[in-house]
Amino acid sequence: MEIISQNNTATNTYAVEFKFSAEEFEAAINAAYNRQKSKISVPGFRKGKAPRKVIETNYGTGVFYEDAVNSLYTDNIEAVIEKSGLDVVDVQNTDVVEMSKENGVSVKADFITKPEVEVSDYKGLKVKKTVKTVTDEAVDEEINKMREKVARIVTVEGRAVENGDTAVIDFEGFVDGIAFDGGKGEKFPLEIGSGTFIPGFEDQVIGKNVNDEFDVNVTFPEDYNSEELKGKAAVFKCKLHEIKSKEMPELDDEFVKDVSEKDTVEELKAEIRENLEKRYSADADEAADNALMDEMLSKMKAEIPETMYEQRIDEIAREWVARTRVDIKDYLKYTGMNMSQFRANFREPAKRQVELRLCLEKIAELENVSVSQEDLDKEYAELAEQYKIDLEKVKTVIPVKTLTSDIKIEKALDIVKDSANIEEVKE
Repeated sequence: MEIISQNNTATNTYAVEFKFSAEEFEAAINAAYNRQKSKISVPGFRKGKAPRKVIETNYGTGVFYEDAVNSLYTDNIEAVIEKSGLDVVDVQNTDVVEMSKENGVSVKADFITKPEVEVSDYKGLKVKKTVKTVTDEAVDEEINKMREKVARIVTVEGRAVENGDTAVIDFEGFVDGIAFDGGKGEKFPLEIGSGTFIPGFEDQVIGKNVNDEFDVNVTFPEDYNSEELKGKAAVFKCKLHEIKSKEMPELDDEFVKDVSEKDTVEELKAEIRENLEKRYSADADEAADNALMDEMLSKMKAEIPETMYEQRIDEIAREWVARTRVDIKDYLKYTGMNMSQFRANFREPAKRQVELRLCLEKIAELENVSVSQEDLDKEYAELAEQYKIDLEKVKTVIPVKTLTSDIKIEKALDIVKDSANIEEVKE
């Protein structure tokens, strides 16, 4: 294999032509014959026993060419990239320009490279860290959540529906006087104020009494997931069967003992206050980190290839599938989304992650960040402990090159954080 030409044709793009010799092409054709011969039938020969010359006579000289070229490309593209000396992130517009037994195979392709990155003034960045103060109201709200978890659901008599109640209703929806699919339910428990139904629906149930029959008039949102219903006015015919509400337990020491390891209300409040302080502090740290990253990115200049964003979206989508164990096709079917809309959900985080990595890689380069064997051993050990798998297994899954790059980025991030001027303010 040899590179014939390599020309910078656009920002982050090189037109590269490379060639496989006639001998390499012949070897690839023979390998393709050996892979395919068991599937080819030729009169007079048992399946899989026909010589290559006989198959080529019957099916054409180029019967194995496509397979041979594909294998040549797949098996050698990494070596071509390495030989080019370019930092390639994608290969596009691949085209076979010549293919013959006499001259071999010539291929042209566009090599998309990492962008040139400039970053300056990344030390001493100024950001504010706003820390919320834990109020008595916040503590009470957490306690009320605990009370709601163990609240009893009781049937209400002698009054109308109030916000927070559960109204057991029949309903059927009509648009232009015609019932629509999915718009009907019987004895449905609707929690008022939950936002379960179309905006405006639940408000119109408030004030109704058991056995009341009434109309609810609403308009479907413009972004509703049904093309037939979005933006349409609808009338729901409803009947109220029952009103239920939560009966909250008394806030006393007995309640505290039932739901926690504390003995008194004051002890529980003190624990909740401490936990809220930790949560607020962690939230403030995260917000300050994000603000710091925004400031850092504002100091970077780079023309980033679109393919880098698309590749990161691919990775995030795969991570989403692994985490949720939901098939994307099923998800699109149930939500009414198309693939473009699904991928659009991940574009902003993908864009930010790509830009942060490029910026930190450049800072690591400017700061001459190095990674020792001790750094690698420590990181491998921590990963093995974190995921509860064998250390040697971790080393086979995560190559040294990848881990080295990740550690450099972590060190570059520490340089930015350690030099930052972070002003803490109380909300």
